[in-house]
Amino acid sequence: MAPLPRRFLCFVLAHHFIAATACHEAEYGRQIRERCLRPFKLSMEGIGQRLWCDWDETMGTYGELTNCTAAVAENLTCYWPNRLVDEFFVAVHSHYFRNCSPSGRALHDPPNGVLCPFILVPVLVTLLMTALVVWRSKRSEGIV
Repeated sequence: MAPLPRRFLCFVLAHHFIAATACHEAEYGRQIRERCLRPFKLSMEGIGQRLWCDWDETMGTYGELTNCTAAVAENLTCYWPNRLVDEFFVAVHSHYFRNCSPSGRALHDPPNGVLCPFILVPVLVTLLMTALVVWRSKRSEGIV
């Protein structure tokens, strides 16, 4: 078997490089908006804006969105993640999760059984110490 000419090898390598890096960004952006963002919007509307910051409620939907962007990238032979995906998720976060805490949990007050002792104990200690100081200042015996 004769060795392959050098020009042929260069052509094959160049073809594979171009095929691996050929991503039609406009088409990729259009498809992730249509195939991924549309179902995500519907699901988030179904959850309701009140629960958007509740990770337990949104985790499945968000995971489906992530998997969808990766599947579209694979179908179009695009790298994933890429600049378009980053911009896409920044836009999603700025719309749906901008008011959420960094921990991903919905902020709410603790139950009254926990909250009341943290309020009542310092108030009672302050009143007790004030009464003790006033009572002690009226008793001048034994103080030099």
